[in-house]
Amino acid sequence: MPRQGSWGSMELHNNCNTRASFDISRSSSLAQENLSKSQRIRNKSVDFDDHLPHAENPRLIYINDPRRTNDKYEFTGNEIRTSKYTLITFLPKNLFIQFHRVAYLYFLAIAALNQLPPLAVFGRTVSLFPLLFVLCVTAIKDGYEDWRRHRSDRNENNRESLVIQAGEFQMKKWKTIRAGEVVKIHADETIPCDMVLLGTSDPSGLAYIQTMNLDGESNLKTRYARQETASSIFEGCNVFGLIRCEQPNRNIYEFTANMEFNGHRFPLSQSNIVLRGCQLKNTDWIIGVVVYAGQETKAMLNSAVSPSKRSKLESYMNRETLWLSIFLLVMCSVVAVGMGLWLHRHKDELETLPYYRKTYIRNGRENGKAYRYYGIPMETFFSFLSSIIVFQIMIPISLYITMELVRLGQSYFMIEDKHMYCSNSGSRFQCRSLNINEDLGQIRYVFSDKTGTLTENKMEFRKASVYGKDYRSSNFTEDSLQDDNIIDAAVSSRWKLKSEISVDSELMNFLHKDLAGDERIAAHLFFLTLAACNTVIPIVSQDASSGHGRSDSWGEAKAIDYQGESPDEQALVSAASAYGYTLHERTSGHIVIDVNGDKLRLDVLGLHEFDSVRKRMSVVIRFPDNTIKVLVKGADTTMFSILARDTEKDNLIRQVTQSHLTEYSSEGLRTLVVAARDLTDAELEQWQCRYEDASTSLIDRAAKLRQTAALVECNLNLLGATAIEDKLQDGVPEAIEALRQAGIKVWVLTGDKQETAISIGLSCKLLTADMLQIIINGNSEEECRNLLTDAKTRYGVQPAHRKNENSKRSHNPQNGYLEIPDDAKSSNVLQPCSGKEEPDVCAPLALIIDGNSLVYILEKDLESELFDIATSCKVVLCCRVAPLQKAGIVDLIKSRTDDMTLAIGDGANDVSMIQMADVGVGICGQEGRQAVMASDFAMGQFQFLKRLLLVHGHWNYQRVGYLVLYNFYRNAVFCFDALLDLSHKTLLKYPKLYGAGHRHEAYNLQLFWITMIDTLWQSLVLFYIPLFTYKESSIDIWSIGSLWTIAVVILVNMHLAMDIRRWVFITHAAVWGSIIITYACMVVLDSIPIFPNYWTIYHLAKSPTYWLTILLIIIVALLPRFLFKVIHQIFWPSDIQIAREAEILRKATPNMRSKPNEDSS
Repeated sequence: MPRQGSWGSMELHNNCNTRASFDISRSSSLAQENLSKSQRIRNKSVDFDDHLPHAENPRLIYINDPRRTNDKYEFTGNEIRTSKYTLITFLPKNLFIQFHRVAYLYFLAIAALNQLPPLAVFGRTVSLFPLLFVLCVTAIKDGYEDWRRHRSDRNENNRESLVIQAGEFQMKKWKTIRAGEVVKIHADETIPCDMVLLGTSDPSGLAYIQTMNLDGESNLKTRYARQETASSIFEGCNVFGLIRCEQPNRNIYEFTANMEFNGHRFPLSQSNIVLRGCQLKNTDWIIGVVVYAGQETKAMLNSAVSPSKRSKLESYMNRETLWLSIFLLVMCSVVAVGMGLWLHRHKDELETLPYYRKTYIRNGRENGKAYRYYGIPMETFFSFLSSIIVFQIMIPISLYITMELVRLGQSYFMIEDKHMYCSNSGSRFQCRSLNINEDLGQIRYVFSDKTGTLTENKMEFRKASVYGKDYRSSNFTEDSLQDDNIIDAAVSSRWKLKSEISVDSELMNFLHKDLAGDERIAAHLFFLTLAACNTVIPIVSQDASSGHGRSDSWGEAKAIDYQGESPDEQALVSAASAYGYTLHERTSGHIVIDVNGDKLRLDVLGLHEFDSVRKRMSVVIRFPDNTIKVLVKGADTTMFSILARDTEKDNLIRQVTQSHLTEYSSEGLRTLVVAARDLTDAELEQWQCRYEDASTSLIDRAAKLRQTAALVECNLNLLGATAIEDKLQDGVPEAIEALRQAGIKVWVLTGDKQETAISIGLSCKLLTADMLQIIINGNSEEECRNLLTDAKTRYGVQPAHRKNENSKRSHNPQNGYLEIPDDAKSSNVLQPCSGKEEPDVCAPLALIIDGNSLVYILEKDLESELFDIATSCKVVLCCRVAPLQKAGIVDLIKSRTDDMTLAIGDGANDVSMIQMADVGVGICGQEGRQAVMASDFAMGQFQFLKRLLLVHGHWNYQRVGYLVLYNFYRNAVFCFDALLDLSHKTLLKYPKLYGAGHRHEAYNLQLFWITMIDTLWQSLVLFYIPLFTYKESSIDIWSIGSLWTIAVVILVNMHLAMDIRRWVFITHAAVWGSIIITYACMVVLDSIPIFPNYWTIYHLAKSPTYWLTILLIIIVALLPRFLFKVIHQIFWPSDIQIAREAEILRKATPNMRSKPNEDSS
């Protein structure tokens, strides 16, 4: 016989042996009753004023009437265009973009000067070749990329979908679809534009979509057609009406509109619209009306590229280029002044000197006429301009394209690194930005999200506090259950979940006993709330391998899987199912829950989704006995303030629950508070009136819905709390420890509560037991100011302007290498305080601050105080922070220091932080791909950051730094040394080697000027040794020029050979091949009789003086550099040099276990 059990005002009907049929007539009558009541309520006055049609200029969409919809031709078509150029605009637009590089303007000016007849030093045409080559290569690359975009756009625009034309559905190309047209989409097809659902193949108007192409989330999401239109569509009737919606915007998570249909007006929200790029799943077909098309769709509005970032090294190059330009002008001025003095001294001899003529001396008409002589002042000025053209090579144009090629190669090595492949998600490393590779080797601050970045974002239900009693999950066993009937109900009849959930046997026994009392009712409502208060989609199948599909069979054993936008909700609903409360059906108007084999149908009257202001979610439910309840779950910070305080027992339960929450949070678990209450008819009527008005408003709908939610989210009865575990990703503690040893500060910015963040910080070794925690939790500007001031006074934090005086490099006389304290450059050094607190001051500090305090600090004049304290701490934890606050914290460091910042996250709430940082890294995680799409680099797990920075970052910085210096030294040789460096094993074993990037050892202003001085010395040696050697000889200008040419080629290659760390085939070919090819070219050119240098090399090569001169040039030019390197490496070796020598020793003597000093590495 059917068993009936009543808990409070709820009824459950057992239908274990017979297939249950839904009481359609009753639900229909209730729906009609509610609808008529809603209409009566709307006639009453309400507090909301909606002047939308006149104030906000809404978009009017006439269903199935595109001509009337776009009668003013103000809406765009559905054709999209992602390309930059057209055939007409390509050349001017591309050149305009390229000439944003100032160096290109410099070379353009040089080429223009060379076109003037008095200044044609290299020939008018030849002078244009270098600049034209660089411009053409870049233009070809840009043109090819844009051609691919054109091809992709053409394929996309020519796809076809079914559109109502002449009263029936016909195929129509996507690019010709217009707003107002009705479109039909079949299963597994892609949505061509943003459409409001009118009907689906499901009679209730339910549809499942996958938004992976839009935001990367693989979970299915539900969308609903309004019952008013869904029934008409399902019956085959034509639908006509008017939709008033907001103007196009890029917010993919919100949609505000209302629809007028059959004389009624009802609201439309995000759950009623499907967006372009989504795919239809598990639904045969849907029909919708186009509201946004083409470039106005939310997908296209969100397709903007991430902000352009420029390498820090490249900005240094611009500084050095400016210095070289100044030096170039000084050199040219000296040459011009010397030219003027020489002309003045020989002004009477100009008619007889070579290259100068005042008049023509020849027979014919030109005899006696003025030659190319413009007077001493103009000749001096032309000499200045000619010198600029001659010395232009000092600023190498080849450097830019060489850097691009090197960066491309570096990106290839990073992408192909098998150690950064994530097997769990099947994702490889992505290099989405090619111009900041070397910045990876100079990172000083890492700002990390917690959930999904440090943790797996795969939630598991662990503990629960139900009506003041703590329950903990354990392995489910039949022996732990006390009754055979309970075993049958809990094991045999329960649904098969995708993954097993551990349950508490005591709680399971309690739920399956026929007991009365407040505790039993609270436990029942607790799990009903977990099952009902969510947006999770149940996917039912006959068994775990039968795929996804809805099933109407009740008596057969079924497998169930839950799809939802939030992993937290999925974990809670799965936990409720494990305890016997299985959500197995959801429509727009009701849900069905299997309670230990009893079917319970609940009508959903309204849902207030979670938002960052309320930090809670609530659902208004009508039970079968017509009682109305509001079920609420949310963060403890906002839930306890809206609980009822009626009795002493309520206060006791509240205190016990709070202690449980503190315990859960200290263990690193994510917590939520669950509460509920009954609604009276008057409260329901008031709420329905306000809810209907707020949900149909197009002005401040979110704010009005929050006000409406406050009507029912009050005086709640506390039911309990949940604790969910979000496990750490593999390798996170090791990665954080390695980054810390490398001198990188890791800050965690999370939306979790403070206790949870601290616990995760301890488990991932971010926080240590010896750290002193500075906690800033202020509720006003004055309170925050006092907390910051007290912390600065107690721990002796210096003001920001004094940090540079104390954060200097210290020299270690024991091992002779330079070491940087952790707080150098941008951190304040702590000064010891007198008295008993002195030992505490010497301990490392950790700052823990909440988002509420940041509201007052970041928006007031307290930023400098926060900066002083934060940079004095080894660790900073920011809890309960909003997305913009994350960006504000990054900007706090970025705007006040020269240190490089990196932000890493996996969710949409991390995008602003990722774009604010110098380097943004996205994690391919559970929260979609918005973070990846906004990032510069993307990878599968946080642990790969260790290898990305310590190995590839080090390699990239060292190689590009040497490349730039070598090009400034001599811009004619490609830097093949970039292929060789310390091994990845050494770099990972000794993270402190990364400090070379912090100290700018590979490239800095001092190194630049040392290189320039060395270059000046080599140039003087190169010029004067041949001059003095052949001073008394009769050698001509072609012979001395040939000597200079071959000498400079040999010199720069020997210079490069001194810096090569390992000789392989490619380095031998590059160095010696360059010299051989140069000699071969000279032999060929000197063998052509028509050239003035005919047979020059053959005469020179016969003389021993020629070869001795070249040898002397090489020795004298490179001797200072050689001595400097030897002395520096012997007496002041760098960390990298020590590690490199240790590598060589290990390879040379396998049996000798020699390793570098731990402190110096």
